[in-house]
Amino acid sequence: MSSEKSMGKWMFILAWICGLGLLTLLFTDVLDKQQNPNREPQSMRIDGQTEVRLKQNRQGHYVTSGTINGTPVVFLVDTGATDVAIPASMQSELGLTAGRTAMAQTANGVVRVAQTRIDTLTIGDITLHNINANLNSGLGEGQILLGMSVLRQLEFTQREDWLILRTL
Repeated sequence: MSSEKSMGKWMFILAWICGLGLLTLLFTDVLDKQQNPNREPQSMRIDGQTEVRLKQNRQGHYVTSGTINGTPVVFLVDTGATDVAIPASMQSELGLTAGRTAMAQTANGVVRVAQTRIDTLTIGDITLHNINANLNSGLGEGQILLGMSVLRQLEFTQREDWLILRTL
């Protein structure tokens, strides 16, 4: 009888562990969607233009998935950034070549950056080529700022909690 009780006790513990594991997976997915509600940005064709709508995240930022030179990345839209700002640690992963170094004024002060060019950048069905960017050792891993070197090639409109990007 004690063998059956022991087995029942272990089954109960195992059920709780499985339940907690499932809850962890569920809440991790929910939190990821809150941070980046645009993990799969949807595109539309309207009058010959491609349009991508980005939903604002809970912090009020526009975060979206995209690619740089075919590698999946996450962008944070930053109208205050002149160029696309990429963590220097991602240079080889994204197939970028560091060029001339310069000093850049950022929200965190003056930093040294290396200029580079992105061959291909995509957000949804919007594809842009030959984009000015910089490699910034002061940025944290995975924080790619989508600056004006991209946004000036698009029409962008902010309505309520949506940012609409449209090809020119």
